[in-house]
Amino acid sequence: MIQAIYLYGSDVLRKVAAPADLSDKEGIQTLVQDLWDTLAHSDGCGLAAPQIGVSRRVAVVNGDVMADIYPYLKGFRRTFINPVVTAESGTMCEYNEGCLSVPGIYADVRRPEVITVEYYDENLEKQTETFDKFAARMIQHEFSHLDGQLFTDLVAPIRRKMLAKKLGNIAHGKVSTAYKAKIK
Repeated sequence: MIQAIYLYGSDVLRKVAAPADLSDKEGIQTLVQDLWDTLAHSDGCGLAAPQIGVSRRVAVVNGDVMADIYPYLKGFRRTFINPVVTAESGTMCEYNEGCLSVPGIYADVRRPEVITVEYYDENLEKQTETFDKFAARMIQHEFSHLDGQLFTDLVAPIRRKMLAKKLGNIAHGKVSTAYKAKIK
């Protein structure tokens, strides 16, 4: 079911998400389906449970929406349940990021270029994978949401100061989105 995406200023976006209860298979399947449905009706390449108001460690990414720019992402779709980054490269890279919870704002963010992740997939099977390039970027962005962090927290202090007014406008509901959104 399509859910509203919580915007900057919503308390749920600042909480460290609790692990998903793996014994609640039906609840996890519903949450995962809600994430995929909501993502499909937005303009993003990833979505984390806190962004739809559920403080659980679950996220989805869909590289297909970026395949025109990054052809290697064609067919790249992942569901992450209770993910843990077990390794990351010392090499950092910088990309311009945006976020469905922070509409209309984009900024360069430095993150590790390569990460290894242990997680449960949508079938609750444990996986370990290494990701690089933009796939690693999408995944790390969504995992930040699970830790109560937004990409705007990771930009240079001067850039954050420059964004303050726009962020304040979002927090006060002075923003328009093409998808269902709310602040709470």
